[in-house]
This record gives sequence, C-alpha cells and structure tokens, in this order.
Amino acid sequence: MSREEFEELVAEALDRIPPELTRIMNNVAIFVEDESEVRDAHGGGLLGLYEGIPLTERGDGYAGVLPDRITIYRNPILRICETYEHVVEEVEITVVHEVAHHFGIDDAWLHENGYG
Repeated sequence: MSREEFEELVAEALDRIPPELTRIMNNVAIFVEDESEVRDAHGGGLLGLYEGIPLTERGDGYAGVLPDRITIYRNPILRICETYEHVVEEVEITVVHEVAHHFGIDDAWLHENGYG
C-alpha cells in the first residue's frame, strides 16, 4: 500500500471520530511515519505513539508548549495485516487508541475495550 493510500486511511479514521470530541482536541498534530524507533513490550515496532500532555493533565499554567504529537507508523501496521480490510481496521484502532491518550485515557481501559 502506498504512503498516500495509508495517509488517506488515517484521515478517514480521524473523520470517524465524533465531532463533539474532535472539537475539543487542542494543540495536537498527527503524523504518519514509516517506522518507529521505539519497540513495544514484545519487541515489535509500535503501531502508534502519543507524546504530549493529555487534556486531563493541563492546568492553568499550560501555555506556550509545542503541540502534542500523535504518530501512526505505516510499516508495522502493514506487516501485521494480511488484507486491505485488516489494514483499515488496524489503522482505525490505532488512531482511536492514540487520540484517546490525548484525552487522558490509559492503556488498561483501551485494551479492555478493544482498542489495545
């Protein structure tokens, strides 16, 4: 799958997030990169990564900081998926997972609810 096709899947996954949530997303940028230099707990490449200060932890002193960063990693997702439909599903799960971190939702809840 080309990078352009993959980026379109990420954009479509973002479009499926309810507008009442996307309206309150604040100071966050979303990127697609080919590979992650960080490894997951099983030694594989990460599918996505959230870096920043979740909305739930921002206080009155939150100002003048760089945007939070959500990165979706193309090649690790493509390596674990056997079909186009599986790529679509995995991109959506990964996008929702990382956006949820922006809202302060932890991995335990995400894994329990099918977004791990």
